[in-house]
Amino acid sequence: MGELTKGWGIVQVSEKPMKILIADDHELFRDGLRHVLEQLDGSVSIVEASDYPQALALAESEPEISIVLLDLSMPGMPWGEGLQSLRQILPADVPVIVLSASDDRRHVLQAVNLGAAGFIPKTSSSRVMLSALKLVLSGGVYLPPALLDQNADGSYSDGSGNGNGNGNGPENAASFLTPRQREVLALLGQGKSNKEIARVLQLAEGTVKLHVTAILKALNVNNRTRAVVAASQLGLTTSEVAPLSR
Repeated sequence: MGELTKGWGIVQVSEKPMKILIADDHELFRDGLRHVLEQLDGSVSIVEASDYPQALALAESEPEISIVLLDLSMPGMPWGEGLQSLRQILPADVPVIVLSASDDRRHVLQAVNLGAAGFIPKTSSSRVMLSALKLVLSGGVYLPPALLDQNADGSYSDGSGNGNGNGNGPENAASFLTPRQREVLALLGQGKSNKEIARVLQLAEGTVKLHVTAILKALNVNNRTRAVVAASQLGLTTSEVAPLSR
């Protein structure tokens, strides 16, 4: 929220800069990423860490962090433990986006399971990276397009070892979704935020939140990012979205 500054009958609103934590052990990459982030709309304040202990310390000491960009392969502790620790320290509404030189499907899904709101390969262009950041900041999620393809054998995997052969996969769970919930899930699969889904479907944002909660429960997932993976594996696309009465 902006601060009011009064002077000679004029009230000006000075917006606080968006604070971004970059956690990466390669200084050259941090420098390049800093230049990319300067292209974001509005002022940006950047704090940096080169290992997991520094990242955790900054997460605790720096107020009002807006988003975290985290390299998995940093010194200090195993990446799974580091990501979980960060997620426990940060407020629930502060997204953590994983940056990695690898887009291995297993790593992506494990990061999602541990609370990452997105996964951006380091090979991505600056345009893709900025688009992904804006998407996550608006409440959406971003995952590599390659992840959203079917597995080679057509099966679904959520990174926990549960495929679609036990009857508890998303294909079975999705059969319990209403047509409206399938529409919401299809739009989640496009990475859209609740506000954007509400606009597309002409629903109240509160109604969309209720649908999202029901979808997460039906698919037995605990966050929107895993729901996006499920939506893709179910083959839900924009063609699934058609006008329905409320």
